[in-house]
This record gives sequence, structure tokens and C-alpha cells, in this order.
Amino acid sequence: MKNSKQLFVSCLLALCSSAFAQSQPAPPPAPPFGTPISYAQAKLAAEAAMRKAADIKVPNSVAVVEPSGDLVYFIRMDGAPYSATQLSQQKAWTAARYRRPTKAFFDGVEGGHPFFLSFPGIAATPGGVPIVVDGKLIGAIGVSGGNGEQDMAVAGAGVDALK
Repeated sequence: MKNSKQLFVSCLLALCSSAFAQSQPAPPPAPPFGTPISYAQAKLAAEAAMRKAADIKVPNSVAVVEPSGDLVYFIRMDGAPYSATQLSQQKAWTAARYRRPTKAFFDGVEGGHPFFLSFPGIAATPGGVPIVVDGKLIGAIGVSGGNGEQDMAVAGAGVDALK
């Protein structure tokens, strides 16, 4: 009798979990690719990001890439961690290639979905943001040097400069 109750409860939990998983909204569609970001746009975004980093007093590295993930512009503040150079570029690459903010991958891993870590080249940490202009992805910005919240704020300033 005890085993049948356990089986019943297990089946009920499985059904509820399945129903809950199905009721979760689908992520928004990824924006289509557009004409790659120009050097002037990349520089404008990076400089706006650097101003924000200076305002919050967090030395950062900022990378701007085109939709392919290839580097268009890079700048590093004095005092930024050495690791920030590569991390900022990896965050930008991830945001461009997967057309999503890197925070989405971070949230997925934090939510118990470590399979995101098996995606090629993924940077599952906040600070990479797609740059979308007129509804099309023209590139991405990656920021590293602060904590996740700071990196997102700095990257957001760069994206906002192109609106």
C-alpha cells in the first residue's frame, strides 16, 4: 500500500511539473540580422559605456562586435582586471551569435539548466547585450570588470547610445 501511494504522489508531481513547464511563456523571438555595426557606431557605443563605467567608478573592458561575433572595437580602462579583456569579447560574441543577452544564459544556469554551458563559446554571465537598431541585430556589446549588475548597466549605456 505504501509503495502505491508513493507511486501515485510521484506521478502527480510529474504531471504537475509537466503542466507547469508547458505553461511557461516562450522566450521572445530572436531579432533578425541586419547590416553589421559600423566602426563609428561601435566607437559611439563603447565610449558611452566607458562614460557609465567611469561614473560608477568601475574599471571595465568593453568590446563591440558585429553579428558574426567578430571584433569591431575594443577599449580597456586603466585598472580593469586582465581577465576582463577576453571576458568582454566572449560576452559580446555570445550575445551576437545567440542573439540574446548573456544574462539569459546566466539565468538559465542559475535556474537549473546547466545544458547551456554545453553551447559552443557560451559566456553565461551578465554583461553581453545584443545591439538592435530598427528591429535588426547589428552587433553586440560585451562588458567585463564589475559585478553582473554593473556590467549590465555599462553595456546598457552603450546600447542606449545607438537608439
